[in-house]
Amino acid sequence: MESIHDVSWLHIETMFAVAQKDWVFIYDNQGIELHCLKAMYKVSRLEFLPYHFLLASGSKEGYLAWLDVSIGKFVNSFNSKVGKIAVMTQNPTNAVLCVGDTKGVVSMWSPNSKNPLAKMLCHTQTVAACAVHPYGTYMATSCPDRSVKIWDIRQLAGPMHSYYVRAPVEHLSYSQTGQLAMAMGNVVEVYRLSTDEMKPYMRHRADWTVTSMQFCPYEDILGIGTTKGVSSLLIPGSGEPNFDGLESNPFQTKSQRREAEVKALLDKIQPELICLDPVAIAEVDTSTFENKIEAKKNLLYLKPKNIDFKPRRTKAKGKGGTAKVIKTKKILKELSRKETIDMLRQTDSRSDTRKTKPQKDYGILNRFLPKSNKKSN
Repeated sequence: MESIHDVSWLHIETMFAVAQKDWVFIYDNQGIELHCLKAMYKVSRLEFLPYHFLLASGSKEGYLAWLDVSIGKFVNSFNSKVGKIAVMTQNPTNAVLCVGDTKGVVSMWSPNSKNPLAKMLCHTQTVAACAVHPYGTYMATSCPDRSVKIWDIRQLAGPMHSYYVRAPVEHLSYSQTGQLAMAMGNVVEVYRLSTDEMKPYMRHRADWTVTSMQFCPYEDILGIGTTKGVSSLLIPGSGEPNFDGLESNPFQTKSQRREAEVKALLDKIQPELICLDPVAIAEVDTSTFENKIEAKKNLLYLKPKNIDFKPRRTKAKGKGGTAKVIKTKKILKELSRKETIDMLRQTDSRSDTRKTKPQKDYGILNRFLPKSNKKSN
């Protein structure tokens, strides 16, 4: 029997990934092993990004890896240099990974950069737990000094709220309606953080220590895992009452499930688009556009490049003489001059940004205006 460190569902409910002692294994709903990912070694945390079809992992040695499960290739893998990754969660809005370290810093990672996109000093001690709101607006963190802080990760500002509870919080989980569940030893408390007053909405005392917990989507159920089994708690108002049938249909048939998988693959988002601001992809890249315009303007003042022609030395008679070299240089200079002229003509025809001022209408006297202005009118 091997130890299990984390489990994560994949894009369909018939496949899940398990981080075991050395490697990550993928099983189906009957427990049959489908794949063994030996490139993911000593993994302690798993996260699946459903809209990108990426399985993200954090190892005990500090390595982050992203695997595209649709094509079976690794997108990126590097050392985050934060030590053992024991706290890792995803931002559902932009698919950025939030990693907490022993220095109290929460860093945000993307497969497109080997450096963190942002860092937030959340606590002065080790980050014990981290959870992100389903809307990507708030982030809750806790540390062993019994403090729980709520941050606004849209502006990377805060803390908006800071609370002290009776015991160190080891696990955090947000529901679809914004309720926050905290696990402290064998006690689970659920809070409604609508006011500054910190009072538990519900409290449950388990028989054993709580090791993990997660809210069920579209259901008023909180699932908790203990050292001796699994329990389900009824939390009224925690699930979203209105579900989108195109997004997740709990009553779908087998054929609808196959169609949903194909549609999800067609709507798959490329990993290059993972960034802090998900709206940035719809904006105009102003800096690049300005650089292109500036390059076209500078092209008008370019001088033809110098032709530094060094002929090959040959022993054939009449092939390597001085007259032959001078003639070849003239030909190359003429070709370069023609290319420059053609480039300038194309620039003038494509980027004629000169604006003509609107002319007044003088009626019958318009015939006395210059010809250029008469044509424009």
